[in-house]
Amino acid sequence: MKKETRRSLRDLTYYSSIGFQVSLSIIIGVFLGFYLDEKFNTDPWLMLICLGLGIAAGYRNIGRVIKKIRDSDIIDSKNNKDF
Repeated sequence: MKKETRRSLRDLTYYSSIGFQVSLSIIIGVFLGFYLDEKFNTDPWLMLICLGLGIAAGYRNIGRVIKKIRDSDIIDSKNNKDF
């Protein structure tokens, strides 16, 4: 397999996992909040707080992917300049 094809497949699998990462972080936040609410009898406050943290973690993962895309575009543009 060509190096470029291998890189494209690797990037595709990485980028396709974004939705899974976001949804998983939100689900973990909800279940953790639900568990803590049951344990400390604080319905629904800890679930809402953990939901907010899960959403923030999901957006953080999206931000990481965007940063990775920008960094790789900058490196590619520097390598492909014709002198």
